Amino acid sequence: MPIVAAIFAVVLAVCTTRYGYHRDELYFLAAGRHLDWGYPDQPPLTPLLAKLMSAIDPDSLFLLRLPALVAATVVVVCAGLMAREFGGGRAAQALAAATVASAAMVMGMGHMLSTAVVELAVWSVVSLLVLTLVRQMGAVDPPSEAVDAAPADAASGERQASHETAWLSGPRWWVLIGVVVGVGLQNKLLLIFLVLALLIGLLLLGPRKLFATKYFPIAVGTAALIWAPNLVWQARNGWPQWEMSQEIAGGSSGTSDSPIMFVLLQFGLMGAVLVPLWAFGLWRLARDLRYRAFAAAYVLLFVVFLVTGGKAYYLGAMYPILLAAGSVPLATWLGQRRIRWAAVSFVVAVNAVVGALLFLPILPVSTMKDSPVLAVNYDAGETIGWPDFVRQIGDVRARLGANVAVLTANYGEAGAIERFGAPFDLPKPQSGHNAYWWWGPPSDTVTEYLTVGMDRDYLARFFTDIQPAGHLDNGLDLDNDEQGEPLFVCRNPRGPWSELWPQAKHLG
Repeated sequence: MPIVAAIFAVVLAVCTTRYGYHRDELYFLAAGRHLDWGYPDQPPLTPLLAKLMSAIDPDSLFLLRLPALVAATVVVVCAGLMAREFGGGRAAQALAAATVASAAMVMGMGHMLSTAVVELAVWSVVSLLVLTLVRQMGAVDPPSEAVDAAPADAASGERQASHETAWLSGPRWWVLIGVVVGVGLQNKLLLIFLVLALLIGLLLLGPRKLFATKYFPIAVGTAALIWAPNLVWQARNGWPQWEMSQEIAGGSSGTSDSPIMFVLLQFGLMGAVLVPLWAFGLWRLARDLRYRAFAAAYVLLFVVFLVTGGKAYYLGAMYPILLAAGSVPLATWLGQRRIRWAAVSFVVAVNAVVGALLFLPILPVSTMKDSPVLAVNYDAGETIGWPDFVRQIGDVRARLGANVAVLTANYGEAGAIERFGAPFDLPKPQSGHNAYWWWGPPSDTVTEYLTVGMDRDYLARFFTDIQPAGHLDNGLDLDNDEQGEPLFVCRNPRGPWSELWPQAKHLG
């Protein structure tokens, strides 16, 4: 299992800087420069990570993405450890880690900084801790098939003793769970759905003995205390993240999914060839009296996200535990039969290669237009062209006077200008999108406004003089969100920005 995790980390490290910044990463860098206890679209942890990495080297894309690499590797390691909690030996642990490492979603998230990859790591750690808690405190005797007599399990007793310390044993695991959940809620509020679903599963299906301890309320209090500063920020600012969630459910995000696509994409998050394994893992958990709460949590989350318009990857955090649960009996069946192991290894390798080609920056940028990558992986297109776009914006700015403001349609454009705009004498941009709206409007003393990505009809709300200044072009004829977006030079605002700026606000 350590070898699998090491190989996975090396592959991500080699690939991680082949393209450029993702629009969200440019936004995280900007949010890190305005560090606060909250933003309208996220808690502060990921912007804090971006700020810390930028403090070491503001120009290093590799350093910016290092936390994502570490988080994804943690997911792979946790998959192996979860297989161990299910009674699997080294072979089962390696198999579980390898299947998760080969998954398209894990590779795609692991090669760039996002709240999603941090959440995936947090939930993997929480799942592992809860499994440990269930094994140590659960009062239900497992059915005969719950523990597989794999050859590598001869040292099972030694295994359990090795990771049950004097203090962190039994109900005390709740305290650590509370800390991890609290930190996770400072990264992405979606985690609360995962936590509540699992708690409901445990309350309904057991083992309920887990809650008969003082450490459970301590864990809840600890998580709430860590999460509290973000909740206070949201309350003081009118709960904008609730409004944001409504916008996403309505399809405002570039990665929003229809209900049909939500269902279909569940078969591709880990790779189509792994569907039988995680489906078997789900069935196995549902039949095991100790762990069926995890199966119930998966079903509950599936229904909730489907009904509320959630994105397909929202359910992705549940798949590592399903793959781990399925890997243990599979490893037992494989036994010492080399032909069977070769066949399974080939399937996992194919899954890894396909996932890497689609979700890691492997293909040359010049070939992207004619490949199927953009049709499958929306985010790949969002990592291409930002320096060229900013250079083109800078060319227009060079033809204008000294007193210029730059207004952008979205946070990606604004973040790119902040990152790459200094050589072109571009001012700090303003935008009505998400947290940029909170950071304020242009000055009323500005005489010319260079706008990016906004059409003439929209700009007519704010200006009486609107002149076209070209379009963005990545030079590759590659279709992404910024390709072909218009540039305008605007003058004569219709009023002071204190009156106009509320109209510019938009979340999504």
